[in-house]
Amino acid sequence: MGKIDTNLVADPDASIIAPGSPALTRLIDAIAADAAARDRGSIQTQEAIDLIRAARLGAFRLPKSQGGGGASLPQLFELIIDLAEADSNIPHILRNHFAFVEKALRTRHNAKYARWLGDVREGRLFGLGASELGIQNIGDGDGATRLDPKGGDFVLNGTKYYSTGNFYSDYILVNGKTPEGEAITARISVGQDGVNVDDDWDGIGQRFTASGTTTLTDVAVSRDDVLYIADEDVKLPFQATFPQLYLTAIIAGILRSVVKDASALVKRRDRNYYHAVAARPAEDPLLLQTIGSLSSAAYVAEASVLRAADALGAAFQSVIDGRLDTSLFQEASLRTAKSKVVVDELALNAATQLFDVGGASAAKQSARLDRHWRNIRTISSHNPRSYKARALGDYIVNGAALPSIAFF
Repeated sequence: MGKIDTNLVADPDASIIAPGSPALTRLIDAIAADAAARDRGSIQTQEAIDLIRAARLGAFRLPKSQGGGGASLPQLFELIIDLAEADSNIPHILRNHFAFVEKALRTRHNAKYARWLGDVREGRLFGLGASELGIQNIGDGDGATRLDPKGGDFVLNGTKYYSTGNFYSDYILVNGKTPEGEAITARISVGQDGVNVDDDWDGIGQRFTASGTTTLTDVAVSRDDVLYIADEDVKLPFQATFPQLYLTAIIAGILRSVVKDASALVKRRDRNYYHAVAARPAEDPLLLQTIGSLSSAAYVAEASVLRAADALGAAFQSVIDGRLDTSLFQEASLRTAKSKVVVDELALNAATQLFDVGGASAAKQSARLDRHWRNIRTISSHNPRSYKARALGDYIVNGAALPSIAFF
C-alpha cells in the first residue's frame, strides 16, 4: 500500500492536508497507485480509507483557525475530481461525510453540530442512514426508522439502504422519526451494539463503495446525540444540490482517467489495422482525433462542475454570513442540473470511445477498462438526466419552479 508521511499520524498539527500541499499530492498518488489492486480485489479499500483518516482529510473544509485544511468549496470539488481520477470509489465513500461537514459549517451556532465537528477535526468520518425502500418518492421522507424513548435516553430501530460510506465510517447520522412523527437525526457509533452495516452492494459499478444495508436494532442513543429537525432555524432551499454536484464531480474525475487510459493504449500499441492511414497507432490521425475529443470532454466536464461549485460556494457563504440569498441557491441548482445533463452523456460516450483506440485487446477483462463505463452508468443512475432536462425545460419555457428536494 502507498504511504504518506508517518508524522501525519504522530503530530496532530501536521496531519491536516491543505489545498495544494505536497502531502495532499502524496496522498492522492498513494491512492492511485493501488487503485488497480483494489479493483482486482487484491487489497482492501479499507487501507485507502485508513490513509485518509490518518491524514484527517475529512477536515479539509474546516477553517484553519479550527484545525482544518481551510479549503474553499470549489477547492473541495477540485479534490473530489482528483480523488475520482485516482479511484472513483474513494470520493464516493466520502460523499455523505463531506455533505455533513457542509451542513455543520452552516449551523455552527448549534452546540451539537459544533461538537460533532470536533470529531471531524480529530479525523473521524461520518456516514448517513437516509434511504428506505418503502418511501413512495425517492429522496422524500424519513421512512419507518423510529426513535423511541428509553429511560432518560432513546433507542433506534430501522433499516437503511444504499448507505454509502457507513461500512468505513466512525459515526452514522440516521434520519428517523419519534413516535409523534417528529423528524430527527440521531448520531450513532458504527461499532456499538445493535448496529449492523453489511457490505452487500451488488451494483455493476462503484463496487467498492460498500453501498449496502444498515440495520439498527435497539441501538442506544444518548439524548445529546439527537437533533430535532424542527429546531434547525436555517431552512435552506435546494438542499440536495451539493450531493448531486458531488456525483457529477466524480464522473468528471473518471473522465480524466478515461483520457489517461486511452492515451496509454495508443502509446503502447505496436501495430495498426492494414487499412489505417498510418502504420503506427500513435501517428494515426483518426486515433489522435479520438483522444483529442476525449480530452475535450473531460475539460468541459471539469469546467462545468467547478463553475457550479463557484455558485454553490457563494450560496453557502451567504448563510454563513447570516444573509441567506435564495437566488444564489437557485443559480447553483440550475448550473448543477445543466452540468449533469451534459456530463452524463459526454462521459458515457467517452467510456465507450475508449475502446475505439485500443483494438480487440482492450476488451480483455484483465485490462479492466469496462470499469469506467460501469462506474459512470452507476453514478449517473442516481437521478436520470431525463428528469433533470425536463425540469430545466419547464423552468426555461414556463417559469416553473425547480424541484426543491431529491437531487436538485
